[in-house]
Amino acid sequence: MKKISKIEPILPALPERKKVAAYARVSQDSERLMHSLSAQVSFYSAYIQKNPEWEYAGVYADGAVSGTGTEQRDEFNRLIADCEAGKINIVLTKSISRFARNTVDLLDTVRHLKEIGVEVRFEKEHIHSLSEDGELMLTLLASFAQEESRSISENVKWAIRKGFEKGKQNGNRRIYGYEWDGEKYVIVPEEAENVRLMFENYVNGIPLEDTVRQLKEMGVRTLRGYEFTSVQITYILQNERYCGDKLLQKRFVEDHISHKEKMNEGELPMYYIEDCHEAIVDRSTFRWVQEEIRRRRAEGHTAQPGIKTYCFTNKIFCGECGRTYVRAMHHYKVMPPCVYWTCKTKKAKGESCKSKNLPEEALKKAIAKAMGLPEFDEAAFMEQVEKIVSVEPRDIILHFRDGRTVREPVIMKGYKKEHYPPEVLAYRAEQRRLKQLREEAEAYGKDNSDTGND
Repeated sequence: MKKISKIEPILPALPERKKVAAYARVSQDSERLMHSLSAQVSFYSAYIQKNPEWEYAGVYADGAVSGTGTEQRDEFNRLIADCEAGKINIVLTKSISRFARNTVDLLDTVRHLKEIGVEVRFEKEHIHSLSEDGELMLTLLASFAQEESRSISENVKWAIRKGFEKGKQNGNRRIYGYEWDGEKYVIVPEEAENVRLMFENYVNGIPLEDTVRQLKEMGVRTLRGYEFTSVQITYILQNERYCGDKLLQKRFVEDHISHKEKMNEGELPMYYIEDCHEAIVDRSTFRWVQEEIRRRRAEGHTAQPGIKTYCFTNKIFCGECGRTYVRAMHHYKVMPPCVYWTCKTKKAKGESCKSKNLPEEALKKAIAKAMGLPEFDEAAFMEQVEKIVSVEPRDIILHFRDGRTVREPVIMKGYKKEHYPPEVLAYRAEQRRLKQLREEAEAYGKDNSDTGND
């Protein structure tokens, strides 16, 4: 008998469509370049969607951001994250320079994507990262892109510095008290009044902390909406723009890869322009404030109004780390507080120093002895002693203004007892008596236990 079998038609399996995305970038926020970025987005959106073998996964675009790093490129980082999540198989980009101008970043990123099976296609250079010669060509061309970036950076720096030589201002930012109109700074009246208040208070000897409180009570805020701090007020007091001048090239960018700004400490010339915009404070007041700031910094805390100081403030130096000693107080439950001087390093959290603490009363006794006085005399100390250095084991070296030095130990033995009130001494004597009774009771019990066992 015949055997008949039915053969079902086999439909050809459709190839799985690749998930394709594109990346675009421009480095400056100009109308022409932003139009170029928009054109790139439109082109790649249409280009990907018209290919039947591709599935559109989006276009990632960074505007007005450099290609020499990846930290500030939000869309680039989102693209890499989506690749790692399996949302993308192929990445299209116009050229190597659009993807990255840093050779190390480019190769690290392409190799990482290659490991997870994602291909990067560079349209201009006709390079596919998964091809055999892809990485070799990338290395060569990326080096050219990085060198091109360096050359552009140097040309821009040269043009800016030539402008500085001619007094041309560059990169002007909005600062408190002024707005930039495209050519010069223009005073903002309400903010200018607050700036004048800061200068007037400083000239009148009002502490910065009091000025901070005054501005807070007035509801005055910084440009970012925060309350003013003493550091910010100091910055304003030292900014030459408030007297109508401007110092060019205070900072500079070290290299085109990191883009990090560095304070100009003599590496490059600076240019001082006078009367380049309307002043908020007169130049004589500004210069007086600068001199006063330098004087107070040189003299330390003793020159700062509003800061409580003592005769030993900025006088005692640590022989271990070189920092000054500060006044501190230790509180006891049943004893009076102990005032002592300690090294700043030793007092700071997370730091350590082997220097010894110096109780204030014991310190005064040691100084009086070194000076040949029956008791400590603050006026004589301030007049005759320039500084004190604390050294091991717990000694002090007095440096007199006439050039002499005297070393004297700070005696601790018997110091505390003679300063305690009678009730504290009675309490401690009672504690010692009770301790002795407990020890005698324990010894008696042990003796009886031993006798019973015999």
